[in-house]
Amino acid sequence: PMSRLSAILLLCASLPRLAAYTLAGSKSAHAVGRASMRMAEATAPKKEAPTISWNSHQYVDEVPSSLVRDDDLSGANMDMRRRFEANCRRAQDAICKAVSELDGAEFRQDVWTREGGGGGISRVLANGNVFEKAGCSLSVVYGSMPQEALASATTRGADRAKGYAPGERVPFFACGLSSVMHPRNPMAPTMHFNYRYFETEGGVWWFGGGSDLTPAYLFEDDVKHFHGTYKQACDKHDPGYYSKFKKWADEYFYIKHRGETRGLGGIFFDDLNDRDPESIFAFSKECLDSVVPAYLPLVEKHKDDSFTQKQREWQQMRRGRYVEFNLVYDRGTVFGLKTGGRIESILMSLPETARWEYSHETEPGSPEADIMDAFKNPREWC
Repeated sequence: PMSRLSAILLLCASLPRLAAYTLAGSKSAHAVGRASMRMAEATAPKKEAPTISWNSHQYVDEVPSSLVRDDDLSGANMDMRRRFEANCRRAQDAICKAVSELDGAEFRQDVWTREGGGGGISRVLANGNVFEKAGCSLSVVYGSMPQEALASATTRGADRAKGYAPGERVPFFACGLSSVMHPRNPMAPTMHFNYRYFETEGGVWWFGGGSDLTPAYLFEDDVKHFHGTYKQACDKHDPGYYSKFKKWADEYFYIKHRGETRGLGGIFFDDLNDRDPESIFAFSKECLDSVVPAYLPLVEKHKDDSFTQKQREWQQMRRGRYVEFNLVYDRGTVFGLKTGGRIESILMSLPETARWEYSHETEPGSPEADIMDAFKNPREWC
């Protein structure tokens, strides 16, 4: 029989990370709209939504001016789609420029499109001076997903297939920017972010995203700086955002079989459609603009710190935990299995090197034990 590891690796051939998280709850009006649409569909030929799979993309030499197509999907908010993609491109350029300036190496860029619309721009800096691997990927995705894909990506238990017949696929649009950065030095933390916008047929829309920090060693001032930067960003838009989204991050990035978090959190949100979309778009933009000031000063501070081989091995073990979470628990892996996608985009998040030691235990009173306590007992940082 297939081993657990083989099954996990199969899950990797999945949709880019932007389609990785949850799908928003359908509004009751959507069910009414679907009922009306079915009457018209009875007399008109049905359009098939584009099918996406791990090899359905085509590489192109020049970056298209936009990856968003004109769409006849019912309720499509074309203005928001175009502006969200434009903001992701702007942020990708700014973040990659800042990382390259710190590292001294350049990002490799791959651009691809799909016949049914959409595509992506992946940038990866590998074997750098400061970063072992840093990736930043833009994706625009059109497709249709099985109802089980909706269920697998659920956070709040909403019936996101409401109004659809059993077995009927749900057309969707998604756009997002995701990144993971793995520094060489064990004293410099790993960082991940993802910000995305979704729509399904009938005009159901929502935003999701978050930024989180994954250090191997605990420097409290660093964690307070990262969290404090995002608290300031949250407070500009809603005083309740930070405490809510910080708690959500602690719960989401939890490795159940280890009884510990992947890192020291940050913010995480999904299914966000409880107010005017313009205000949520502005918040998402603020979060993307906070990536560089929240994170890069920490890498600059620690990139030349001295470290031992033992500390390097501990960093590798924490990266092993990173791999475990991403391949076992991350909802994007499950979602991707149901929808298909470009495998290099999702594997971009994984570190180039990791380590597992049999039955490893930290030494009481050690720096490793200190941060393990923070992984097992999430703390308040600001």
